[in-house]
Amino acid sequence: MAGPAGLDIKNENTTALPFAVVKLTPSVLQVLEKYEPDGLPGALRDARPPSSIRFGIGDIVSVTIFEAAAGGLFVPLEAGVRPGNFVNLPDQAVDNDGNITIPYAGAVRAAGRTNVQIQDDILQRIKKRAIDPQVVVTSSQQRSSLVSVFGEVKSPVRFPMPASGAQDRITDAITRAGGISGAGWETWVVLERGGKRVTLPFANLVYWPSTNIFVQPGDRLYLYREPMKFLAFGATGQQGEFNFDAWRINLTQAVAKAGGLLDLQADPASVFVYRREPVEVARQLGIDPSKFDGTGGVPIVFNVSFQDPAGYFLSTKMQMRPFDVIYAANAPQVDVTKVLNFINTAIVTADNGVNLTNDVFVARINSKVR
Repeated sequence: MAGPAGLDIKNENTTALPFAVVKLTPSVLQVLEKYEPDGLPGALRDARPPSSIRFGIGDIVSVTIFEAAAGGLFVPLEAGVRPGNFVNLPDQAVDNDGNITIPYAGAVRAAGRTNVQIQDDILQRIKKRAIDPQVVVTSSQQRSSLVSVFGEVKSPVRFPMPASGAQDRITDAITRAGGISGAGWETWVVLERGGKRVTLPFANLVYWPSTNIFVQPGDRLYLYREPMKFLAFGATGQQGEFNFDAWRINLTQAVAKAGGLLDLQADPASVFVYRREPVEVARQLGIDPSKFDGTGGVPIVFNVSFQDPAGYFLSTKMQMRPFDVIYAANAPQVDVTKVLNFINTAIVTADNGVNLTNDVFVARINSKVR
């Protein structure tokens, strides 16, 4: 496949190039490894477990009121025969106004509050009428603070988070849904939270524990399958789009998947990887990001030489990313060979034409003699 010459790509003095060229070295690999993307932006990097769950409209609330002695506001005199001086109020749903109703306390705000806040409010309203009261508020049925897990899972589920505070992480929530239904390396997780959305490979949750954050009330997890791919062009054995077929592969494995380099065509010193890197990575690599359009990152072409034995070791440490582009340039002599072949073909064609003309001329002379 035709493409740019290796020297044209490496020519850093060509100001028209819309990308930066970086030679792959151990120091470059250190920078790339340090800034290896895990797909989880800082806005969602909350490693803390969820705070106390706040009640919402529709949640079913259970209220128990204790008094120090019988004969008070809630516990009758004959309560001595009972196992304790308390009364369980009928469960009730938080109404559309966000309230619950408590005898002798009236409408108590519940929506947007924790169980402790509701308890304190009720206690303040009845403490002067009841005998040393105590109040316990619990969630009987949670309908607002739910977590949804659906998509490429075995059993889509929507489960409540207990008011005491759940400790489930993303993988725990996926486990509640029966686990993923496909291969881990081709499964992606979309997390929606508070109007924000982030997508990351499922495998990141396993290999980068920092991305496996706690789920929060209202989270939505959608899983889908999409094989991670890279593209290969130029003097490789095959050109086209190739699946990773694994969570991670390095540059050496990718070149091998594309059929390696063609012996009589490829320039082993001119193997390139095209990708976009964050602005911070570009700065760490000594690139001035202001020279490029920063939309979607800084375009960088990494060059590795397979002519140098060390290049093979370097390429085994460079991790491929989805939709990276590998390009293997033709060796300089290939173009010369093409020209020579063209000239040779032209000469052979001309010789054949001359010979054909001579044969026709001789045939005509012979026909006239006869």
